[in-house]
Amino acid sequence: MSAVERIFAIGWAVFWLSWIVAAFFTKRGRVPWSRDLPIRAVLVAVAIVITRLGAFRSHGVAGDPWRAVVGVALFAAGLGLAVWARVHLGRNWGAPMTRKDQPELVTSGPYGLVRHPIYTGILLAGFGTAVALGWVWLIAVGVAGTYFLYSATVEERYLAEQFPGAYPAYRRSTRMLIPFVL
Repeated sequence: MSAVERIFAIGWAVFWLSWIVAAFFTKRGRVPWSRDLPIRAVLVAVAIVITRLGAFRSHGVAGDPWRAVVGVALFAAGLGLAVWARVHLGRNWGAPMTRKDQPELVTSGPYGLVRHPIYTGILLAGFGTAVALGWVWLIAVGVAGTYFLYSATVEERYLAEQFPGAYPAYRRSTRMLIPFVL
């Protein structure tokens, strides 16, 4: 395993491990698993199929050192944004599509840039991984992006119900995932 591959392996492992540990310190909430189970099942099935077909096997690191540098920078920026957003939410954070028992609308910090900065950060980190390690990783970014777009749409419906006065104005003033674009 090369040094660049180690950076990504350790970075993603630390990120997801800390994410799981932090989940134990959030407010109580409800995830409507049964209603959203079909989309989750399809995404898991797609991930399993592309992995079984060998999409991520033996592709190695891209040979261009500039791609590695740019990829690591995008990876760091993406994880940094996701962590900043997670910390800024504090105990309000939850798994995708969670409905909190005592919700709060957070519109400051990274939430002033985009409405779903955690998704944006993870996707940017995934794109950085693809830039540095190989374009085949864009398949994983595409699968995650599909799931995040679906989750964001569902979450926005919940937020519009929970904050009928404040959320529409926030939605008009802030993009969903990409500042100034989407």
